[in-house]
Amino acid sequence: MGTGDTDRRGRAGEGGATSLPEGEVGGTFPPDRTALLVIDPVNDFLSEGGAGWDLVKHTVTLHDVVGHLQRAIAGARERGIPVLFGPMAYTAEDYAERALQRRSGINRLMFERKMFLAGSWGADFHPDLQPRGDETVLLPHKGIDVFETDLPEQLRRLGTTHLVIAGMTANLCCESTGRHAMEAGYDVTFLADAIGAESVPAYEASVHLSYPLIANAVLDVDEFLAAVDAAAPGRPGVQPGDTVRGSDRGEIGAVERVVAATAATEAHLVVPRGLLFGRETFIPLEAVVRRAGTDVFINVPKLVVGKMPWGAPPARAEQRAKRGPRAADVRRLYGSRSPSTQERTPSS
Repeated sequence: MGTGDTDRRGRAGEGGATSLPEGEVGGTFPPDRTALLVIDPVNDFLSEGGAGWDLVKHTVTLHDVVGHLQRAIAGARERGIPVLFGPMAYTAEDYAERALQRRSGINRLMFERKMFLAGSWGADFHPDLQPRGDETVLLPHKGIDVFETDLPEQLRRLGTTHLVIAGMTANLCCESTGRHAMEAGYDVTFLADAIGAESVPAYEASVHLSYPLIANAVLDVDEFLAAVDAAAPGRPGVQPGDTVRGSDRGEIGAVERVVAATAATEAHLVVPRGLLFGRETFIPLEAVVRRAGTDVFINVPKLVVGKMPWGAPPARAEQRAKRGPRAADVRRLYGSRSPSTQERTPSS
């Protein structure tokens, strides 16, 4: 790996997973370290007559998922962001030798409906969502986690730190892949209007409850593209008057002022008292993970902001205390004992 690759990839985590460069704040998508993953953009889900169309057609048409996927893909290509396609394909060996139809409810459903059969029209890409010849098509995932394919290898090859997820379906493949990516150290974003599900409740639960906690942000396609554009040199950071939104896109309030770091306090935003919050809210600048136009997004859902200890400027000493003790100073990891796989310390 050359020096340029090291700069792009940030710090390598365990197992080769990338993680964000230390101290990176500002709320942008670095185009050279961002990738768009489109999961299962295939006929069985997205075309009338597909084996799963009757299950997902309501949310797919309600949110114009195909149209928004087209816009996300085209916008990523225009901005030099790699697009990766993650489809499924099943062969006779998957069922006869691996008995995948006995693995889970979703595998049983796909088996019985003959979904995503290798080489079939249903497993092929929707005609409006075709990969280009120079784009990456991943090996097929056989369950609901695209990370169980060559996706990690491809992300490392690209130097990706920011993974943007769209496609099908909200509470299964998109959510599982996002969870795995987050645990592997990636900055994860979901594109809410470019994702479908088998029901409105499944969609709503993922987009409004799960995603805001397992990802850094939930955006629509236009917000994503605006946030990429905000990474251009010379674009301003957070400004007074900007609208602060949670990771669930809920509006928290307008920025009254941006306070620079001092010897005593960390850099932070001040949102004045309003109808929802009965006090001034002091949000650490490092909590800002996205900027799209005049909207800035923090990685905490709106309904959780009132439970955060943000009633005063973030003191440096308190921020250090939140990090906990140094590993070398911890005698027993869980207080009364250490993990069973570690050598136990005799009781004193």
